[in-house]
Amino acid sequence: MTETLELSDEQGIISLSKALSSPTRYKIVKLLVNKEMDISNIAKKMNQTEANTSAQIKFLEKAGVLESRYEPGVHGVRKVCKTKVRKVIINI
Repeated sequence: MTETLELSDEQGIISLSKALSSPTRYKIVKLLVNKEMDISNIAKKMNQTEANTSAQIKFLEKAGVLESRYEPGVHGVRKVCKTKVRKVIINI
């Protein structure tokens, strides 16, 4: 895990701001700060569908906040997610 994400480019700052402006996405990040979870467990904790949770995860991955990997699961593969950073610095 990278401890700090430092942003100074306009597009990166806007992307991160949009990602964290959603209460659902922010709660997902907080949920994953200290542990890894797969999509189905995140969805259960958030009382969301797996499809919605997966879409929110993709948004956070594009912003550079989360990272994911695929592992074998009971019924195919499962996507395991974790936070990529613990601190964000925005240079304006």
